[in-house]
Amino acid sequence: MMMKVAVTKGEDGYFVARCPSLKSCWSQGKTRDDALKNIREAIELYLEPDPIELTMYREQELVEVSI
Repeated sequence: MMMKVAVTKGEDGYFVARCPSLKSCWSQGKTRDDALKNIREAIELYLEPDPIELTMYREQELVEVSI
């Protein structure tokens, strides 16, 4: 899956990265590369399902799809 990420340099010199497709998914880093590494992790955590949701209904089928 590919996600678009907006990167800007903040007033404090840190790079700020956000994923416009995922509301409130932001991160930052001292360098552009750090910010991109951090936003990747933030996106993964944002998209990770809640374990309770996965076990709440025993009769449900859990399927992975590629986007």
